[in-house]
Amino acid sequence: MPQTPPCSTEALLRLVLAGGAIAPRRTLLTRFETPADALRGGPAAWRAAGCSAEQRARLALPEREALARGLRWLEQPGRHLLPAGDPDYPPLLGERDTAPLALFIHGDPAALWHPGVAVVGSRTPSPTGGELAAEFATALARSGLAVVSGLAAGVDARAHRGALEVPDGRTVAVVATGLDLAFPPRNTALQACIAERGAVVSEYPPGTAARPGQFPARNRIVAGLSLGTLVIEAALRSGALITARLAAEAGREVFALPGSVRNPRARGCHRLIRDGAQLVETPAEVVAGLTGAAAQLGQALRSRLAAPTEQARPTVPTPSPALPPDYQRLWKVLDENPTGMDSLIQRSGLTATQLSAMLLIMELDGKVVATHGRYCRKP
Repeated sequence: MPQTPPCSTEALLRLVLAGGAIAPRRTLLTRFETPADALRGGPAAWRAAGCSAEQRARLALPEREALARGLRWLEQPGRHLLPAGDPDYPPLLGERDTAPLALFIHGDPAALWHPGVAVVGSRTPSPTGGELAAEFATALARSGLAVVSGLAAGVDARAHRGALEVPDGRTVAVVATGLDLAFPPRNTALQACIAERGAVVSEYPPGTAARPGQFPARNRIVAGLSLGTLVIEAALRSGALITARLAAEAGREVFALPGSVRNPRARGCHRLIRDGAQLVETPAEVVAGLTGAAAQLGQALRSRLAAPTEQARPTVPTPSPALPPDYQRLWKVLDENPTGMDSLIQRSGLTATQLSAMLLIMELDGKVVATHGRYCRKP
């Protein structure tokens, strides 16, 4: 019988470190009120949930060094461990059966709720491909979307940097190592910058080195967090195509940039287009293609924030008396002049995280217009 865990965080970390199939450990999280209660259930409860003998042994006696490393990492500011089933777990990812048991997050967990688009492609793009990755990411960030990618060399890194060029741009990096490491190592500074401006995410505990099988697994999180996936240059055998396939299987939009028939890095994009991906030539076409998926995310945000759901959008953007006080406060500080986030924070006294979610809902309801990171009442 395991000892009673001193806190729920340690118990959750022990469930993560048990490894193996996710489904039995997710069952434990569902059946018990807290991760600590799941551990207190003991071998009989673990066996009933379907845990293997190896998982049960690790739950009873976790590897001490790995547990201590994970707890030390989580003690630092801006570090989080978010379990599946938690109200703050990103809804687009949580609806997938393959969602991770828990997410290690360095940065702002609210960034995972922000509507985003995955930008993926070759690790060795052509000069034009690299430029397009940066240009599209910058334009998508200016439109208010978060840019999600895998922090790999090539298109991934260019996309993250492109989003960071926008003063209030958001980007989310999903990595295939523990968050105390950077892979490739030359992206260490970029990873730190992303954690300050958005979030870096992994399903792997601190200390986990890069292994080949972890990169395809990482791609399902990239696709799962995103409203859609944009592929910019990909060979016929490419991790970017895996991300695109996973996005399509999840019912998300897939976009691909066409290229020269002489460019082998364009062949994967051409195959995607033949298989039904949307051919796009401008960032605006990507934004337009995400409208339906954004509405779905808006519905999840309404539920999370207990905001009223309206079946029809009003023709005149007048605040309803039923809106919570925070929404009334935000409405009062908005006018017909586009206003940046910093000014809205000062005027309203609300946090950036609160404002981001509320502005998204009001934009989806037709009350607010966002232009280049500035917000105003819809004319």
